[in-house]
This record gives sequence, structure tokens and C-alpha cells, in this order.
Amino acid sequence: MTTGTHLTDILSSTYNDATEGGLRIQSYSHSLTTEFMGDWSPATPTGLNTSHDYQPDGLVVWPYEGIYIGIGNVFNPSQDPAVPSPVPVGQVNMVLSWSPDGRMLASGSMDKDVRLWNPETGEALGGPMRGHKKHVTAIAWEPAHVRYPPNRLASASGDGTVRVWNATHRNCEMALTAHSNAVTSVKWGGDGLLYTASRDTTVFVWDASDGKVVRQLKGHGHWVNTLALSSEYALRTGPFDHKAQKPESDEDAREKARERYAALTRGEPERLISGSDDFTMFMWTPATSKQPLNRMTGHVQLINHVLFSPDGRFAASASFDKAVKLWDGKTGAFVATMRGHVGPVYQIAWSADSRMLVSGSKDSTLKVWSARTKKLELDLPGHEDEVYAVDWSPVGTKAASGGKDKTLRLWRH
Repeated sequence: MTTGTHLTDILSSTYNDATEGGLRIQSYSHSLTTEFMGDWSPATPTGLNTSHDYQPDGLVVWPYEGIYIGIGNVFNPSQDPAVPSPVPVGQVNMVLSWSPDGRMLASGSMDKDVRLWNPETGEALGGPMRGHKKHVTAIAWEPAHVRYPPNRLASASGDGTVRVWNATHRNCEMALTAHSNAVTSVKWGGDGLLYTASRDTTVFVWDASDGKVVRQLKGHGHWVNTLALSSEYALRTGPFDHKAQKPESDEDAREKARERYAALTRGEPERLISGSDDFTMFMWTPATSKQPLNRMTGHVQLINHVLFSPDGRFAASASFDKAVKLWDGKTGAFVATMRGHVGPVYQIAWSADSRMLVSGSKDSTLKVWSARTKKLELDLPGHEDEVYAVDWSPVGTKAASGGKDKTLRLWRH
């Protein structure tokens, strides 16, 4: 194996006394921070996520030194909510999302609340933001090039609604209520639109300024599990460059985020892919049409996760049929099937240069695939049970995985 393509297991942290959780894994939002790529040392983090009571089926970029921390069974409603400090009291089974400037961390959970945290100290920023009647399933922040510092975020819930919150005033600015079943995913696009997917089989497009429905996207025959946005990498990293540096002033940071978004989209509308329990995906240009660009077929079991490559050239999908499929990021045309897993594939993550893809599976392994050869590049054993979640840092030098064996593993590229 040549230098530069080898991944080495550099840490395994045990999470004791974890309980088992569900198999339906959702994707998580991540963002760089100003201190993202400092030298890593195996010190115990202080503040927010220091509990060792929950298996890491969700991963989040830790706010210092590029560490990923896994927490919580996101879909385990039987979990006792009486969680001792330092985990936020009442907030187990969390979904997490960094603000694009890295200054705030938002969480949502089975307790129905949305909370904001100071990622440097782990302290709560005010009280909980309440309004949802069921668990929070996903969170998305308004892009950095739209407003800086980012001040609004959207939360999706099992109650079928999406709420848009003002992080400064801590109030709900609007509730989006057109869905008739649980909302499974929310994405905040770069062109003033919000995208939501639901178990009601539809995807809705909303005007982020007033909450009005722009259009409804129909075609799926079962639950819509996942959404992927072609501009997601630029939105995730905001004003941060490939070395995790950003301009000092807020005005310059917003302009940098705008430049990075414009460079990725090249004046074209954002593309959206929806993946469903009906074994199919659709590619859409939701800003301009309610008709799909392509119906993407080939999987023979439900689709759990879809993700565009950072450069937007490809999209990858993970399915319970044990396969990872590669698709053309512009047209949705089928490119290749990458086989090797012997169990359902739960989640995928792209390298920052879009050359490699890592997948985590029920078979307890991670596999690294080459986008150029469409073949297996590396097999990464080490976990002793199902791998629930995986992510690759936006800088590209570290990856992480967490699973049912109660361990979080960090990998170095």
C-alpha cells in the first residue's frame, strides 16, 4: 500500500454499560472549528460529551483538536431519561449539529427539546427551546454565506413538523407543518430553501424566509429516510478552507463562505437526492422543478444513507442490501456497484479530496473504496460488532467510526 492511502487505527475508546439501540441510522451534520486540526492527545474531553454510558452510534467533530466523539442511541425510546451529569440532563439519544462558524453546537433528542451549547466549555447557552411534541430527528443550520454569524437553525421531529429557531432570542420563528408523518431529514440549502423528507413518502421544499411551501416532490412509495445535497460540503465547512483557517472578521468570513459556495455550485441550482424504504432514489433540482431529473434504481433493499462527494462529481448510497453504489453527481446515472460487505451498510463518508469513500456495516467492518477504480482499497477490521456511524474529517486527515461494540475508533489517513 502506498503512502498517503493507508489508514491506521490510532485509538479505541471503550464506552461501558451501553444499551442496544435501533438499526435505523440517520446522518449527522458536522463543521470545522478554528482549532480543528491541532495535535491530538488522548486526554479525556471536558464538558459536554464525557459520558461513557451510551454506545457511539452518532459521530460529531469535537470542538478541539479534530477529535470525533460518538454519543447516544438516537432511536432508542426506552432509554431512561434520568441521565447523570455531565451529559445534558434530559437529553439522551441526541442528534447534533455544529453552527457553520463552529461557535455553537445544537442538540435535539427524545425529550423533544432543542438546546444550544458552548462547544469550548460544554455549558448550555440558555434554556431549552421547546415546541416539538415528539423526539427531534435532525437539525440543520442556516448557511454561513446567508447570515454570519449563523443565527437560525431548523429542527425536524417525529411530530411531523419542522421548527425554525432564532439562536439569539431563543424563540421559534416559524413552524413548517405540511407533512403528515414523522420528518426524517432536514437540509438548509444555500439558495434560500429548506428541504425536508418524511415518512409520509414526500419531500417538501420551503422558502426559508417565510416558511411557505415552494413545491412538493412526489414519487416515493414508502418512507423517505435520507436526503443528500450537492452543496453540502461547502455548507458544512462554511468559511473554513482546506487547512481549517478562516478570515478574522465576520464580514470577511461571510464573503469567504459565499465564494466557496459559488465555486462549488458554479451558478447551477442545487441538486437533491432522496433515498427511501422503497429501494429507490430520486435526483431533483428542487429550486426549479417538481419533476425528478432521474429515478435511481438498483438497490434491492431499503436505502439508509446517501451522500454527495465534496466536489459534487459523484453521489454514493448505502443500503441494507450490503452494497455501496456510486452515481453520477450531475445526472444521477448509475456508475458502479461496490461489493464486499456481508451485512447491511449503515453509513458512508467521503474523503475531502473526493477520491475515497468509507462505509460502515453491520458486518463489523469499515471498507475504504476508490472512486477512481470503483474497487475496494482497504479493509478496516477492528470493531467487534455492528458499525453504526462513520465520518471523515473535512480536512481529510482523520476518520472515525462508532458502533455497537461500545467503542469509538479514530483512523489516520
